Formats: sequence, structure tokens, C-alpha cells
Amino acid sequence: MRRRFALPLASLALALPGALIPAASASAAPADKPQVLSSWTQTSASSYNTWAAARANQSAWSAYGFNWSTDYCSSSPDNPFGFPFALSCARHDFGYRNYKAAGTFSANKARLDSAFYEDLKRVCARYSGATLSSCNATAWTYYRAVSVFGYSASADAPAA
Repeated sequence: MRRRFALPLASLALALPGALIPAASASAAPADKPQVLSSWTQTSASSYNTWAAARANQSAWSAYGFNWSTDYCSSSPDNPFGFPFALSCARHDFGYRNYKAAGTFSANKARLDSAFYEDLKRVCARYSGATLSSCNATAWTYYRAVSVFGYSASADAPAA
């Protein structure tokens, strides 16, 4: 008689703690994810530098579930006329992809585009004379392209 109850009781004893302890969602991001995302997508140099440091150590931020993927400057050159715009484009992609995933892209697009332009102008600030003028003109062209043609249809739908 003891054996008849031993197996079901043992199974119940093993299953009970799992049933009583609420399962933590594997995809739950920390509550401060919107604040972190915002701090990394502002127009300031310090915001850019903080994002760049996090990008270099993405594994430390894995719990946040950020999308770090990038196609850099999409179909435009990443380094037009030798100006290194690739990382500015990567941060712009980061903002677009993560705000789309959060469903708040429309409310943040103008700031993301402005941050992109400020990043590009900081790249250009390394130059002088005609090279500076050429870089700034190229930066303005890139900025206008994203501000006008940047993804806007169903903008708050999660990115595919």
C-alpha cells in the first residue's frame, strides 16, 4: 500500500514548488529600459559616447533586449567622400529599430533624426576649410533624407 502512494506523492512534491513560484518572463526587460533608450538617443555628444560604450559591450545590456542590428547608412555610402558616417548611421538605426519595437517611434522620430544630424556634424567638426564645408553639406543631405524619407508608414508597428 505504501508504494501506491509513494510515487504520486513524490511527483506532487517535485511539481508543487514550480506551481507555487511564479515563473519570471524570460523576455521581461528591466523597468528602466525606456529611460536607458532615451538617454542613448539624445542630441548631445555625451549621449552618443554613452551609446557607443554600451554598443562596445552589448552583452552587459542583454537583459534589456535592445536591437543592435544595423545596415549603417542603408543604401547611401557609409563613408561618403571619405567622411566616416557609419557609426552615426548605426546609432540612428538603433534608435529607429528600438523605438519602433516599443511602439513609440512617431513620438521620437524628429529627435532621432536631429541626434543623427548632430552626430554627423560632430564628425565634420574634425575638418576645416573647404573639407569642413563639404562634410557639413553632405551631413545636411543625409539628415534631410532621413527626415523626409525615414520610415513613417505604420511607424509604431513593431519592426520586422
